[in-house]
This record gives sequence, C-alpha cells and structure tokens, in this order.
Amino acid sequence: MPKQVVFLMADYGHDPTETAVPYTSFAAAGCTITFATQHGATPACDTRMLTGWTQTLLGADKKTIALYTTMTSGAAWQQPRAWTDPNFTLEDFDLVFLPGGHDKGIRQLLDCPHAQALLVAYFPLTKRSESGSGSGRPRFCAAICHGVQMLAHSRSADGASVLRDAETTTLPDFFETSVHGATRLFLGDYYKTYGAGTHSVAAVVKASLAQERKQFKSSIDVTRPFVVEDKTYRYFSGRWPGDATLLAQKVVQAMAMKSN
Repeated sequence: MPKQVVFLMADYGHDPTETAVPYTSFAAAGCTITFATQHGATPACDTRMLTGWTQTLLGADKKTIALYTTMTSGAAWQQPRAWTDPNFTLEDFDLVFLPGGHDKGIRQLLDCPHAQALLVAYFPLTKRSESGSGSGRPRFCAAICHGVQMLAHSRSADGASVLRDAETTTLPDFFETSVHGATRLFLGDYYKTYGAGTHSVAAVVKASLAQERKQFKSSIDVTRPFVVEDKTYRYFSGRWPGDATLLAQKVVQAMAMKSN
C-alpha cells in the first residue's frame, strides 16, 4: 500500500520551496498526499517568495515555481482536509510533514493549541521502538525551518515539548538575523514571524530540548544541505529551503526500508 503523507499547514504563508520540493519527492515515490488546513481552506504559499523582486533575490527559483504550479493544480491541494474536524487524526498517516515559512500567516498553525495537541498525540508514535498504534507500520515526522518551531510549541500536559528528547536542527540564528537585518529597511519585520525583538526560531527550539548542547545540531554552510536524523524517533529536520531536497530524499529512503 502507498504511504500516507499529510502536510499540516496554515491557510497562508508557508515557504513554497519547503512545500513543493518535498511534495514532488513524495509524489514521485508513490505516496498518497493529503494537505490539511485549519478549516479545510485551500492553502497558498508565501507570494513574496513566488513573485516580484523578493522572489528574484530571495525566493523560489524557476524550477521550484514550476513544481509549485504542478502541486497547486492537483486535487490534493485543492481539496484539503480540516485539521479541526473532530474525525481528523494524524494517526491515519505514515508521515507528518511540517513545512516552514516566515510570513506571519503561519502563526495560525504555530499558535493553535488544537494543532499542537494533534502533534502531541502523534509524535510519540514515531519512537523507533514502537511500530505505531497496533498497525504494524512505523510512523515518521519531518520538519524544516519554522516547521521545527511548531514541534517545539507542541507540549504535553506536563509542559514538555515533543522534541524534549530528540536531536534536531532548525533555521540558524545567523541566517535569521542576517536576512532580517539586510531587508528590514525594505520589508520591515517580514523575516521575523513574531516581530523584531522576539526570540529567534533557533532559540525557541533550543529551549524545548532537555540537553541543548547535546541535542541541537546546526550548520551555517550554505553550500551544502544539512539534515538531522534523530536516533530515538523517526524524525528528520532541516534548516531552510536549501535542505528541502535532501530532507525529502532521506525520508523517502527511510519509509522504503522494511526495518526502521
């Protein structure tokens, strides 16, 4: 049977590269893909990364825009599920994928207790000693950039993030502060999802870990993709759009293995 993949998204604002590139890899691998937004509205990625001078200098390249166009013309994109539907559960899926994006629109997902609760229920199923809900199939989770921050926000009743015991990466402080500083005159706080003066994505993620120095992995090398595969959970993470291809490839390879 094909692997069931869900992209958990806000209505607007996710990065098109971090969405379309993994989607293309998962579709090519024969996965059945579902998109889920809060109330089932058709999502839209950050238009600043798709058009105008911001796209030319900072956004998706022409190849990725073509992939995005193909993705958004498909039935899965145009007929998303509602993650607030009482019958919706992440446990129906083999992989939960969390794309990033820095537009403030993604706070619809990042700040939603209901979406966080869905991840609190799902993420433990990815533990490598577990086969997943009695079904005999392993479960996976992958996140990139601000998608990792979503996991950091997802906390159980005792206040512990689902990432507490996991190794992870996310958007490096250097990436976030440098692009925010370089574009602030023209774009304001566009590159700070929660506004100037707020904690960086990396700071939020680090604070969610039990042992930051041991668990947090990072690289500021922009010439090589950097992806972290956790040893305890079937969890994969990336930093930014440049990691999207490798992240998807690693997840596809892991899901194809008979033993995980």
